Amino acid sequence: MTKGDHYQHPVVKEILAGIEKYSKLLHVLVGPRQTGKTTAARRIAEEWNGETVFAAADAPLPHGPEWIHSQWDLALTKCGPRKKVLLILDEIQKVRGWSETVKLLWDRESHERKGLSVLLLGSSALLVQKGLTESLTGRFYQYRCGHWGYPEMKAAFGWNLEEWIFFGGYPGSAQFRKNETDWKHYVTDSLVETVLSRDVLQLQTVAKPALLRHLFGLAAGYSAQILSYNKMLGQLQEAGNSTTLAHYLKLLETAFIVSGLESYRGGQVIKRGSSPKFILWNNALVSAHRALTFAQAKEDGKAWGRLVENAVGAHLLNHLDRSFGEVLYWRDHNMEVDFVIKTGTKIWGLEVKSGKNAPEKGLAAFLKKYPKAKLLMIGTGGMDLQEFFQSDPSHLLA
Repeated sequence: MTKGDHYQHPVVKEILAGIEKYSKLLHVLVGPRQTGKTTAARRIAEEWNGETVFAAADAPLPHGPEWIHSQWDLALTKCGPRKKVLLILDEIQKVRGWSETVKLLWDRESHERKGLSVLLLGSSALLVQKGLTESLTGRFYQYRCGHWGYPEMKAAFGWNLEEWIFFGGYPGSAQFRKNETDWKHYVTDSLVETVLSRDVLQLQTVAKPALLRHLFGLAAGYSAQILSYNKMLGQLQEAGNSTTLAHYLKLLETAFIVSGLESYRGGQVIKRGSSPKFILWNNALVSAHRALTFAQAKEDGKAWGRLVENAVGAHLLNHLDRSFGEVLYWRDHNMEVDFVIKTGTKIWGLEVKSGKNAPEKGLAAFLKKYPKAKLLMIGTGGMDLQEFFQSDPSHLLA
């Protein structure tokens, strides 16, 4: 048993309790690759009080609907009087017509009540959500398993805050912690390339795969920074136009790896013409694409500040879903606020400080423009970084 094998993600107990509580619903676990969804599902199967059927659709060529039928029928053969059966289907978004097939079979189960519970796992936010909203409305309960935060990496591997800020939250990469060269190769080759090739390029229509990869590299190099589409076009070969880049950026977001935060201005979210602020959902994606070592990054105040700011943005994205509010940024000429959280009628302005405490002109200008806004300083002169990263932002900003 390796270090970390003893750790059980909180989502395991959450889902087990949810299946018991909401037995008349499908259960769906969504999140990035390599963040423990499959491991959590296997733990759920081990602790499930009954029979289980586990199958994964993560094959080189997409399965057809008959694959779901066969797994479903296998699970039904195990059902019987007082026998509970749990069917777990992993990477469900890769099956052609999966949502319509699941709807058909689940509606039949809801009518016949044979005692089948179903857990679906998916790693593409766009495809899973599309299927859920188009075919399965009102039939499911959803859980999220995001990139591992500081509390998870600390509990599983004993990492301190600085280690998590640099090495990020991929549990599988922890075994390479002592060899940074191998760690970077693992993240770029085994994680990033797999996500791009299987969760984006294989499932989406991408006319320029090389451009998508270059855009990801550009985002990693400009993490926690605002970059106009014109500047992007100048740095990317065969970039086409800003519409193409905006589309590809959205595809990267559906795979939970990069978001281009939009600007908040005049009480509105500026979607068109807004220069995006790159936030990578896991700091490993930033550090693996840069030449700096862990020791060098800690000594470089500017580089470390970017890592801390990106970590704050990633923490917000991993914990705040669209139902809570939007994660944005604000800039007015030379005044800037790192993050703006818009929740209904409430507005939060968040500023991150990792170095020396300095007068914060951006927050002051933001408050002057939006007097009802609430402010939060994170880091030097504000909320302690450890406290922030161990908090749930949805509770903190409620």
